Amino acid sequence: MSMTNKLIFNCTYGKEDPERASLPFVAGNVAAAAGQEAIVFCTVDAVWLGTKGGTDGIAAKGLETLSKIYSDFIAKGGKVWLCGACTKPRGITEELLANGATIVGAAKLVEEIALGAKATNLT
Repeated sequence: MSMTNKLIFNCTYGKEDPERASLPFVAGNVAAAAGQEAIVFCTVDAVWLGTKGGTDGIAAKGLETLSKIYSDFIAKGGKVWLCGACTKPRGITEELLANGATIVGAAKLVEEIALGAKATNLT
């Protein structure tokens, strides 16, 4: 089994908690800047962050706006995965996705972890 430099940061919070919504993207930026393949996996209400305008108006005290953090993350090669089981009941479809976001199923996440990706939940 080959090891990977892939890091997956789980994000479960949306606009209701700007700090917890932002932290996985902050960590993802650090990882991407260090040459790691970084993915923020959004579940529950965090899936809204991967939609067009989904990060608008979200800013945690002491941090840049989530829109800026998100766009910097994508610019560094970061990827945003949205949980398919979470997007479906919320009516989120491919047409609504922001730049860099993809809807993925649980099987994709399990496959990446099985291949050696390290997954973490910061919040």
